[in-house]
Amino acid sequence: MRRLIPFWFAFALSTAFNAHAEPPELALAGVYDEGVALDDYWVSEKLDGVRAYWDGERFWSRGGNEYRAPDWFTEGFPDVPMDGELWMGRGRFAELSGAVRRLEPVDPSWRQIRFMVFDLPALDQPFAERVAAMEALVQPSPSPFLAMVVQRKATDHERLMSALDKVVSEGGEGLMLRRGGSLHSTGRSDDLLKVKRYDDAEAVVVEHLAGRGKYEGMLGSVRVRRDDGRQFRIGTGFSDKQRESPPPIGATITYKYYGFTSTGLPRFASFLRIRNDEPEAP
Repeated sequence: MRRLIPFWFAFALSTAFNAHAEPPELALAGVYDEGVALDDYWVSEKLDGVRAYWDGERFWSRGGNEYRAPDWFTEGFPDVPMDGELWMGRGRFAELSGAVRRLEPVDPSWRQIRFMVFDLPALDQPFAERVAAMEALVQPSPSPFLAMVVQRKATDHERLMSALDKVVSEGGEGLMLRRGGSLHSTGRSDDLLKVKRYDDAEAVVVEHLAGRGKYEGMLGSVRVRRDDGRQFRIGTGFSDKQRESPPPIGATITYKYYGFTSTGLPRFASFLRIRNDEPEAP
C-alpha cells in the first residue's frame, strides 16, 4: 500500500505528474571551482549509485526506461515524485547495476538496495525548504528501503576539501553541492555542482587497440569518441580481467581525467567503468 501524504504537502505538490513515456527531465551537475561562494550551498556525499526517478508509482532511468523493483521494495513509498539514487553502498556500482537492470528482479539483490532521496522535483520551493520537506516525508516512512541523502550546510573551501578527502579515504566518490535558494530546474547549472579531486566524463568505445609486452594478446587501449565527435585513446585504469574481456565496441564508458591539454583533449584519461545502467529490454 502506498503511503498517502498529508493534504498540505499534496497541495504544495499540485503540479501534477504523469508516468513517463519519455526520459524524465533531470537536474545535471556542473563542476565546483574554488572561487564559488559557498554560503548558500548545501553539501552531501556523491553516491556511486544508479540515478533513478520515482514518479509516485514506478522508478525510471535517465533514458526513460522502467527499473522493475519488486512490489515489496516500494511498499510504503510516498506517492510523490522523488529524485535520488538506487544504492548498495560504496564501491558496489557494478553489482548494483547488474541487479537493477534485470528484467526480472532478484529479491536477495534488491534487499541490499536502498533508494537514497536527494530532491523533490515537483515541489516549487527553494532547495533549503525542500530539504525540510524531504525530512518530513522520508524520515517517518515505514519502509527500510527508503532513506534521505544527508544534507549539511557548506562553510568554506578548506572544510569542503577536508570533507572530500575524508569521504574519498573511506571509499566514497566525492561530494555534491546544491544552492539553498534555488528552485528545482532541469539541465546543467551552477545550482548543482559536483566536487571531486578529478573530473569525469563519458565516451563511446569505437576501437580496441592491441597490447604489447606484458599485455601481448590482451587489450592495450581503447579509442573512444566524445559527444562532440573528437576521439582519443584510453590505456590505463583497466584490470587484467578487463583487458582480457574489454568493454565492447559501442559501449559507453566513464573515464576520469585531470583537466585538458592545449588541444582540448582530456589530460591523463583513465578508465573507470562501463556506464550501463539502463534496464534490460522486455
